[in-house]
Amino acid sequence: MSSRTARLQPSRPWPAMPNRTTIAAWCFLAPSLIVLAVFVFWPIVYSFDLSLHKWKFSADAQEWAGFANYARMWRDARFWNALGNTVYYTAFTVPLGVALPLALALALNRAIPFRALLRSAFFLPVIASFAIVALAWRFMLDPDIGLLAYWLSFLGMPHVSPLRDPNLAMPAVIIASLWKNLGFNMVIYLAGLQAIPIVLYEAARIDGANSFQQFWNVTWPQLRTTNIFVLVISIIGAFQVFDPAFVMTPGGGPLFSTETLVTYIYRQGITNLNLSYAASIGIFLFAVVFLLTLAQLRITRSWED
Repeated sequence: MSSRTARLQPSRPWPAMPNRTTIAAWCFLAPSLIVLAVFVFWPIVYSFDLSLHKWKFSADAQEWAGFANYARMWRDARFWNALGNTVYYTAFTVPLGVALPLALALALNRAIPFRALLRSAFFLPVIASFAIVALAWRFMLDPDIGLLAYWLSFLGMPHVSPLRDPNLAMPAVIIASLWKNLGFNMVIYLAGLQAIPIVLYEAARIDGANSFQQFWNVTWPQLRTTNIFVLVISIIGAFQVFDPAFVMTPGGGPLFSTETLVTYIYRQGITNLNLSYAASIGIFLFAVVFLLTLAQLRITRSWED
């Protein structure tokens, strides 16, 4: 090839240098990325590595265990009981945690008396610590000094002890959790409702649509993004439930009826010092939540398509 032909061929382009906007964006993202790397990604990686070892109170005394901890988890009846309780808790709190706040947001989105006061009252439990709320519910449901026992005695009814009954302990935890988180989802739905253009409702009324038809054909489709957000965070929060079950029913409740995956991780890792086994349960929980969230996002995306 002649030198003239070589000069006529285009040279390989050099990679473009990042502009000032890109550099500025990375500078703004750097603090958040560092925090995520240190406090989220690295603990996940280290937990997976810890689950493959047998921890012996020293970094130099970790024996390789492979997947023995996961095999132990498969044979552990307490683990399956905790998983079943977590699914039970999720199956009730997620649908009710979507329907009740949506109904409340629809009611408080109207021009009614004391609307601002009612919104503040329903959002007030969100500000309080979940441990404090669970402790208050624990005393309120106490069969001896609780408010429930007082009202039952006032009405001449026998005392009921929900937190000491294996069949009622988890429903009591679910009710307390719904009461605590009701205001948070309500505010999210209020924001979604106020973002819907008024002209859509005006056009629906002109076409003769009643209240239910306006909700089903206007409100519900316009809340698609809000529903996805509320559903995702509700499922993640339900699988990570700890405070109400741990505080309201210490020790996992009667016959471990309220022991969830996170409380079982705490018991194995902190109480029994089985950190490797606790890490394997944590990795399992992470995988379940990740797969559920991924599947949920794919399903909702297919609905949009």
